[in-house]
Amino acid sequence: MPSVWNILAVATAIAGGAQYALAQSTGAYTDSRTGIVYQAYRNPNFGGYTFGIALPSSPTNEFIGLLEGPMGTPANRWAGVSLGGPMNGPTLIVAWPNGNDVVTSFRTASNWMEPTVLTPSGAQLTKMNVAVNSTHWSLTFRCVNCNTWASGSLDLTGSAAVFGYAQSPYSVGTPSSSSSTLPPHDNAFANYGLPLTSARNANYASWIAQYPGSGGTSSTTTTRASTTTATTTSRTTTTSAAPLPTFSQTFDYIVVGAGAGGLIMADRLSESGKSVLLIERGPPSTYQHGGRILPPWVGSAPLTRFDIPGLCNEIWANSSGIACTDISGGVMAGCVLGGGTAINSGLFWKPQPYDYDNTDWPTGWKYNDMSPYVDKVFSRIPSTTTPSQDGQRYGQDLYNLIYNVLQPKGWSPIDANSQPNLKNRTFHHTPYMYSGGQRGGPLATYLVSAKGRSNFRLFINTSVVKLNRNGGQITGVVTESTGVGGQRYLINVNTSGRVVLSAGVFNTAKILFRSGIGPSDALNVVKSSTDGPTMIDSSQWINLPVGENLHDQDNTDLVFSHPTISSYDFYAAYDEPIAADKDKYLNQRAGQLAEAAPNCNTVFFENFASTDGRVRQVQWTARKEPSLGAAGDTMVTLSLYLTAGATSRGRLTIQPSLNTVVSVLPYLTTQADIDAKVKAIQSWINAANNYPDLTFVFPTKGQTAADYLANYLGGHGSNHWMGTCRMGSDDGTKGGKAVVDLNTQVWGTKNLFVVDASIFPSTITANPSAYIMTVAERAAAKILALALNSNPGGSSSTTTTTRSTTSTTRATTTASRTTTASQPGQTLYGQCGGVSWTGPTACAAGSCQYQNPYYSQCL
Repeated sequence: MPSVWNILAVATAIAGGAQYALAQSTGAYTDSRTGIVYQAYRNPNFGGYTFGIALPSSPTNEFIGLLEGPMGTPANRWAGVSLGGPMNGPTLIVAWPNGNDVVTSFRTASNWMEPTVLTPSGAQLTKMNVAVNSTHWSLTFRCVNCNTWASGSLDLTGSAAVFGYAQSPYSVGTPSSSSSTLPPHDNAFANYGLPLTSARNANYASWIAQYPGSGGTSSTTTTRASTTTATTTSRTTTTSAAPLPTFSQTFDYIVVGAGAGGLIMADRLSESGKSVLLIERGPPSTYQHGGRILPPWVGSAPLTRFDIPGLCNEIWANSSGIACTDISGGVMAGCVLGGGTAINSGLFWKPQPYDYDNTDWPTGWKYNDMSPYVDKVFSRIPSTTTPSQDGQRYGQDLYNLIYNVLQPKGWSPIDANSQPNLKNRTFHHTPYMYSGGQRGGPLATYLVSAKGRSNFRLFINTSVVKLNRNGGQITGVVTESTGVGGQRYLINVNTSGRVVLSAGVFNTAKILFRSGIGPSDALNVVKSSTDGPTMIDSSQWINLPVGENLHDQDNTDLVFSHPTISSYDFYAAYDEPIAADKDKYLNQRAGQLAEAAPNCNTVFFENFASTDGRVRQVQWTARKEPSLGAAGDTMVTLSLYLTAGATSRGRLTIQPSLNTVVSVLPYLTTQADIDAKVKAIQSWINAANNYPDLTFVFPTKGQTAADYLANYLGGHGSNHWMGTCRMGSDDGTKGGKAVVDLNTQVWGTKNLFVVDASIFPSTITANPSAYIMTVAERAAAKILALALNSNPGGSSSTTTTTRSTTSTTRATTTASRTTTASQPGQTLYGQCGGVSWTGPTACAAGSCQYQNPYYSQCL
């Protein structure tokens, strides 16, 4: 039941409002942090309060708001604004500090009861900027469709409006929860008026573009809701032919997508001294970069659900606001800063020669070509088999069991990173890209160094709709805020600028389709959709096989039980972890929660010769949990992936809703792939068949491998999608199969590149994150060495070339970076040390500071 607020205190506060009214002020106010100009009410009493409003030149259904309140004792005091003046009836927006974040909540009140949580129909509050210091907290936010409620509305087209002010001297009940109880506003409550005509500003669209936001009340949920999955519908916005508002700054490079490829591309391109904009359609993930989605037990620790390895499987229980919602068919993809590297289990080991030294990968992309870039990636990102900071491995009953089953049958234990070429009848402890007991990867390394440069910018919660182009020349990107009613705007590249698509297999293809690049059947679907009126003319369409060559590592789960196995409930740990495990993780970054859920700590491999002359490899990833409907605490699931050498292919295309969809499944479409899978299943049956106390669940005891595969109960997807913008020298505009050339440049364009898993010609062994990063390192070197506005198919320089920056000259080859005699040391924010590092160890600016054993940086 809602509590009845102290009416005497409320009355006193209202009376008090008249006493300090002389100290208040209203009028134009420019926020020094953001440069946004408001009409604002400011009150210095009780530690200070500010509410400001900014509107577009032609007001519609949205505004930018500024809400500020005091810090101090007690902490977590709330302040709020009534959008209609009085407390009872209108929509209330309240906010309070929580650590380094500000929590927001829509509320409504009646009869002086505590305001209850409100979910206004269609309303969306997006945080644009948050600041917290020792004296004040400040929230800049965008509110769309917030201006109507059951009993009235805020007329944003009017000349003026009355608002209400409230502030409490007490801490909220649960600071991390947007549905927290609110104590009374005993400090004050008062009405005030603001002129709306003066709040209108022609720079409104630029402010939205500059601060696209990091999610509001809907993206700071602190307890897990009921199970949700990515929806298969897509919000589209019909646009007219009217010119779009244009962002004021142009860039040398625009990189679309902040996943495994985009983060590395943005870092390396900005390192060259060029101006770089990185655009990510999703919200922030890790705490370091502004993420604040966390379970309540984390408290004030600088952690989110993405930082904690033991919570990585939460994506399968609660993907709301994180998973992409514009892919039909139940495909899981992360639309969040970091992409797959923010939500996956963090498996991370070095590629093997066979991944590149086959007939599929082209010249210039063989193992010897890639090895220097593998070293670059692994020198920046540590790989560890002991993520727990106490040096122990947890859940090792699984590894011990697999060891005891396989080793007597002739299988060998190896170290995955020192012996990457041993991938036949071998097994190993799983290496992870965790650092310091929490998620590491490119978010903790490449993005950090990129953000340290003044020539780098990052936009989040911003989707790239399509490319603006004139023939093969890309002039800019059309973007849209991902909030409700998101406004579109145009961001241009410089005349010699370039665009790099690193948005992942599904979204990269979607952007190309909507930009008139792809097969004619897909482009005609776009033409008949809501995009039709603004789609580029068909005379400028570029016919390429985008969406073909789709491959995913075919997965078949096998399940067994053994009494030595004891499973751990990682899902329950999100809301109610075991107290000792919680304390150990929060205090030491150690224990079970420092291990990836659900204890997928053992991997093994096997090769099979095939009748078509190709060698096919399989990877088994073992985890301590049941699947396929089985239940029990002693269950193990083996995910059997068909990897390098597989030839099954499918197709991705686009629907009239502008959702992408897998139109042809890429699973076991060739007999040789089927035969390899049957051999692999039978190999496990043979190894484990007589092991003491091991009980087969799927397949059942005595069931043949062929019968099990033919009647398999589960799905075949692994969500390791690749291949839809295949790289090759066979120009796809002339009947070839390639979408990009050997420099990753899109055939038929002069300044468009693709750098993500969609360019992979064929499936690689193991989880693709390390491979995408390695390809990105190689692609960055090639692109930087490529002549501007060149036609595809040209060669990037393989000799040493000199590239001028603002303060130093660097010599660059496609294999490694070296310093010249004229360069005294590494540039600011560049690498200056670490395991396997062979570059400069002195800094031309700053000093070389140790970050971890693998990476030191000039700071």
